[in-house]
Amino acid sequence: MTTPDTITPTSAMSDVLAAYPGARRALFRKYHIGGCSSCGFQPTETLAQLCARNGHLAVAEVLAHIQASHAQDQQIEITPREVVDRRARGESVRLLDIRTREEWDAVRLDGAEFVNQEFVQKLMGTAPRDALLVFYDHDGAASLDAAAYFAGHGFTHAKYLRGGIDAWAREVDAKMPRYKLENT
Repeated sequence: MTTPDTITPTSAMSDVLAAYPGARRALFRKYHIGGCSSCGFQPTETLAQLCARNGHLAVAEVLAHIQASHAQDQQIEITPREVVDRRARGESVRLLDIRTREEWDAVRLDGAEFVNQEFVQKLMGTAPRDALLVFYDHDGAASLDAAAYFAGHGFTHAKYLRGGIDAWAREVDAKMPRYKLENT
């Protein structure tokens, strides 16, 4: 299993992304790496190869930036158990499902709202900036980006559900149907 403490310069980018889900966003934000086909990277490319190919960046500096960004990402993380506990205390928690319509139709969290582009526009314009917004997807990767986007637009309690709906099924509701996504 890939964990943050196992990442080295020879780690494949797929492992870097597994250990640090927000690494792609961090790399793009500071170094303009990974945002488009001309600056993208392959999953098998190592961190050292990526740094060498992009102006001989210092690997230690790049890894330190990814780690610092990861620490910031953890500030917008919420666990399934934390959501359950907050709801049990009567706190207002908006669950925002960013999965596909097919996934939404198959299974969803009670009280969740389906997020599409029109909904995002409405949310940006009408939701209180201090509301607890919890974005979720299948495994937490895309919802991290959604929460970061809303946090960047002034939503002080935008969170992403660590592990997504799959973690919810494992940790909160064992009767909830689970599914696997096919690689596209």
